[in-house]
Amino acid sequence: MADLKAAAGQAARFGLAGLVSTGLGFAVIAALDAGLHVAPPLANAAGYLVGVPVGFALNRGFVFRHGGALGPTGLKYLAAVAAAFGLNQLVLRAAGAVLGPGAAPHLAAQLAGMATYTLATFLLGRYWVFRAA
Repeated sequence: MADLKAAAGQAARFGLAGLVSTGLGFAVIAALDAGLHVAPPLANAAGYLVGVPVGFALNRGFVFRHGGALGPTGLKYLAAVAAAFGLNQLVLRAAGAVLGPGAAPHLAAQLAGMATYTLATFLLGRYWVFRAA
């Protein structure tokens, strides 16, 4: 029961941290994709380049409260983010193919990719990157 409570606390903190980093990243994505008509994969990548450092800091200090060495943890986080981003791109392309062109379908595909990225990042963070020794 204690492990379930700890996981629920982490998930709640992850949600709050995610609102900050994802909101910032999505603002960049939306401005580039819908506003400036940058190709969706490039707009998506730019959003994550902005959101990832914020996400690492919040996940390390606030969500998982990890006191391990910064360097190795940072490298694991980058690997986890890269894997999650790969999944994000697969979902973005698949959703884009299904939903078709236009600003609203592009943003819907972006949101589907972001949801995939979020779940993968939480699971990798909890069970690998910030796992208690």
